[in-house]
Amino acid sequence: MSDLFNLAGALQEREAAALLRRRTAVVRQGRTLLVDGLRYLDMAANDYLGLADAPVLRQAFAEGIERYGVGSSASPLVTGYHEAHHRLEASLCDWLGLEAVLLFNCGFSANQAVLKALLGKQHLLWQDKLNHASLQEVGSQLPCSMKRFAHNDMAALERQLQPHSGLIVSEGVFSMDGDEGHWPRLCALAEQSGNWLMIDDAHGLGVLGPEGRGTLAAHGIAASRVNIHMGTFGKALGVAGAFVGGSRELIDYLANFARSYVYSTHMPPAQAHAVQAALTWVRQADSQRAHLSSLIARFRGGALAQGWQLGESRTPIQPIIVGASAAALQLAEQLRARGVWVTAIRPPTVPAGTARLRITLSAAHSEQDIDTLLSALEACRE
Repeated sequence: MSDLFNLAGALQEREAAALLRRRTAVVRQGRTLLVDGLRYLDMAANDYLGLADAPVLRQAFAEGIERYGVGSSASPLVTGYHEAHHRLEASLCDWLGLEAVLLFNCGFSANQAVLKALLGKQHLLWQDKLNHASLQEVGSQLPCSMKRFAHNDMAALERQLQPHSGLIVSEGVFSMDGDEGHWPRLCALAEQSGNWLMIDDAHGLGVLGPEGRGTLAAHGIAASRVNIHMGTFGKALGVAGAFVGGSRELIDYLANFARSYVYSTHMPPAQAHAVQAALTWVRQADSQRAHLSSLIARFRGGALAQGWQLGESRTPIQPIIVGASAAALQLAEQLRARGVWVTAIRPPTVPAGTARLRITLSAAHSEQDIDTLLSALEACRE
């Protein structure tokens, strides 16, 4: 039956181009991984504050399971909306300065739900070319017309804009480059043109700004200047799930018209309880964010001194641009041979010719961990 869809041919073609992806079963223990009995320093996870394995979240999850069980039992509009969800939504509003919030099982479904619910054939959609795959994919499938502007090119976006026509979408921190969107300019362009604006802040939330409130707070931008906020709980907050926030009217609309929200079993209330604990911890984690910033500076200084090509990033996402996919795979294997686990990122996730090692740093890392990484990189370069 697989011949009907030429599965083998597609896989062979990817493998020949050094683009085939394979999963690796790991046991994660703090800042290290166990793979086939070997221990590696983990430099690939999105656990930016070291919370995923933290005792405070282990305890919160256990408390949540004891109180609520392991599942929500239904979709949120039936009986799946529990008090734990309600409390988390209220806390997110207080933290981020939002009127209302809706919880989703993951960021991918949250992004797609918003665009599908809002955009019709009468609308235009403007997207940064490096937006996440969840945004690009749904944009290409919608009845609206989608226009993509060169990465962070505000002049290009301004030339494309039409007044009162639709939605501008950009990321807070771009997941494969680690750089930030030009949010002061994005806000100004949206306001001048009368279009709505959406931020995907999956990788900025918890890391940037006062109390870890994210990219907008880091730039001193009021939440009210951005119509739609999306953030996730599986990066800096260490758990899983996502939210969409904005006006009360927007959230009431999405609760009625976002199909992946209406027709999906809701996230377990125990999970919401754990995210609540993570949020409380993150708001008080300025010392961990300061430590993380010092590690980022230490890595960048050392890697640039060795001659590696880095992205323009002040965030925990620190790509080393290699170019060819085969070369990126080879460098990742060389690092693993020296006890450091880093993932090679290749097209179509990133543009052709920009294959890279996506190094991600965490507040759980130490200065010695950074030096270990730099020593391994130096040995590979030699």
